[in-house]
Order: sequence, then structure tokens, then C-alpha cells
Amino acid sequence: MFDVERYLKVLGHTGPVRADWETLRSLHKKHLIAVPYDSTRNTGNGTSLWEGVDIDADETFDSLIVDGRGGVCYELNGIFRLLLERIGFETGVLAAGIRQMDGSFGPDLEHVFGYVRLDGEPVLVDVGFVGPSYLEPLRVNDEIQHQYGNDFRVRRLDAYHVVERRGRTGDWQAVYRFLLRPREFAEWQHPTPDLVAFARQLARTGTVIRGRAFDRGQRILIGRRLLTVDDGQETVRGLVDRADLDRVVADILRTAD
Repeated sequence: MFDVERYLKVLGHTGPVRADWETLRSLHKKHLIAVPYDSTRNTGNGTSLWEGVDIDADETFDSLIVDGRGGVCYELNGIFRLLLERIGFETGVLAAGIRQMDGSFGPDLEHVFGYVRLDGEPVLVDVGFVGPSYLEPLRVNDEIQHQYGNDFRVRRLDAYHVVERRGRTGDWQAVYRFLLRPREFAEWQHPTPDLVAFARQLARTGTVIRGRAFDRGQRILIGRRLLTVDDGQETVRGLVDRADLDRVVADILRTAD
């Protein structure tokens, strides 16, 4: 059963609880550290990948917050949005196409995240993206926003806004692009052909993605490829040994506690 006090306790939030920037900033980062991303249960769902986008609040709360299971974007961001609403934030749903390996973007409805409105301006909140991405909320402007060794900005590109990231080395890279307009869950009930094709491709690969943030960065496990971002520095290694893989999975999901 959804319970704000229990939710805040799991996140480790002990400060003031108000609909302001400092509360949002604290909860956003604590959520990414406390609740992991895990696509295990969605692997192989094919074109039904997004059918649960309008989450059941109590069921999702019990699964992710009480039982500690990892979730995917619409579960993690959905339950977080409900917490923010209970606190008093004005919230909304957004959707994004994630940058692919070839530099193109996925379908517009691929990723489900959200925003809050503070002082009349939208602020991006996303605790359901495995990364590398922002640990704290992002204001929607092209000014550089510094976070834990990384730089972020939200740049306008034609009809879209694009979240871009730059680590301590290298140039700017897009994270994802989105249309700055509220989304309705009904949009996922009748998926567009490009979204259906994308879901089929994901089902064919069957790659499991897991991730969790820590104080200065994120650990992202895509299949057997582990990416660690620590204070803006990136390292990548392949996990060949099964025991090594199992240790990393247990650490990300905290099943070793």
C-alpha cells in the first residue's frame, strides 16, 4: 500500500518535505541510489513492453519500495511522480527517444519520464533512466548545469529539446530528445509502427539492463558490459567470468546485503 512516510524512510530522506527545489533535488538523487533499474521482468515482452505504463500505485509501491525489486522507466518514474504529487508538486508525464549507438534517436515514446513545475518553469525529473544521466533534476535551458564531474544542458533542436551530457573528457553527447508537452497514457495503448518495430528489436536481443547510482555517479550493466561513471570519469569493462558477473549484479540489486 502506497505510504509517503515509508517511502521517505526507504529513500533515507530525513530533511524538510516541501514542494521546493531542495526537497526535489534531495529526493531525486536519493531515489536513484536507493531503487535500482532492472529490465529483467520486461525482457522478452515484445510489443507489450509498455502496456503497464499507467502503473498500479499500490502494487508498484509494494514491489519497488517495500520489496526492493528494481524497475523500468515507467515504474520508477511513475511511483516517484506519485510521491511528488503527494508532497504537493505539480507534475506531468514526458516521453523521449534515447540516443542510439549510431547517433540516431529511438521512437518518441520509447522512454517515459516526467517533469515538475517550479516557479512557473518546467524541471526535468528522471529516476528511471539507467544512464549515464543526471543525478539531480535539470532545468530546461541551454545553460551548463554541473553535477558530480559532469556537465548537462537542455538544448533546443527544431521541435525537440535534447538533453546533452559531457564528462570530464570528451565532447557533448546527446542523452535523449523529447517534445516539451505533457503526454497521456493513452498514447502508449496504440503504439506507432516505429515503437512496435523498436520493441521487437529489443525482444530479439534479449539484453538485460541494470543500474544504480551512488554518491558521485552510476554503475550501468548492459548484458556483460559494465560502465561506471565516477565524478565524470568513465570506465568500461567486460565481465567474462560468471562469478564476477554475479557479484556485480548482486551489488547493483543489493541482493548481497
